Amino acid sequence: MSTPLAFIDPRAQIGENVKIDPFSCIHGDVVIGDNTWIGSNVTVYDGARIGNNVKIFPGAVISAIPQDLKFKGEETTAVIGDHSIIRECVTINRGTAAMGRTEVGQHCLLMAYVHIAHDCIIGNHVILANSVNLAGHVTIYDWAILEGYVGVSQFMFIGPHSFIGGQTGVRKNVPPFVKAAREPLSYAGINAVGLSRRGFSKQVIDEIQDIYRTIYQKGHTISKAIAVVEEEFSSSEHRNLILDFIRSSDKGIIRGPYANLMKTD
Repeated sequence: MSTPLAFIDPRAQIGENVKIDPFSCIHGDVVIGDNTWIGSNVTVYDGARIGNNVKIFPGAVISAIPQDLKFKGEETTAVIGDHSIIRECVTINRGTAAMGRTEVGQHCLLMAYVHIAHDCIIGNHVILANSVNLAGHVTIYDWAILEGYVGVSQFMFIGPHSFIGGQTGVRKNVPPFVKAAREPLSYAGINAVGLSRRGFSKQVIDEIQDIYRTIYQKGHTISKAIAVVEEEFSSSEHRNLILDFIRSSDKGIIRGPYANLMKTD
């Protein structure tokens, strides 16, 4: 159901029970799934692929072309997964030839004034609080939470179940399961509350804590810490996830809680 005061290009593919409020503009190469609501004054440009049961609040701009001088008009997309909520004045740019898409997963909450740049990949159940800004090519894994006014540099990776405190800048990768805060951004413990809420056992949470004590608080270099963790902790899904993330972080991971306790290679 849409009002005659909205502009909907006849080429757009609109699902069942979609509500589009006045003064919104839906361009032609757009797909919108069932039971989705588009609030007033929303602009949905070519390349948008919006799932089912999505809510997009007034003032949002979805799938605008990238703010990237290398963009040459190639056909790319901006994807929003089912059940996600896009609050007021959020901007999500579509991808470039490098990735081909920008993607927001399912059950995400993007609060007001969030900006998602080109080629970002956001997992499921991610929360980005007010005025979080992501540069291009950022990857955020499932269940991560970023508080307000966090700025993330390009090509950063933010691990699953991590939590980043507000008004901080992310210039290094943030490993899985951790809390990060301060400036410059530093390890501030593990996200024990979030893990407990999501069904992680006390035994697993304690082991994750012990792994990060080895990595961040024993005075080891990163390579030495990895070797110690491999020797002292049995192989498990969470241990291997942590080690694989750190090994693949060619731009490095966030610093330890105290500069003199975290050596670099």
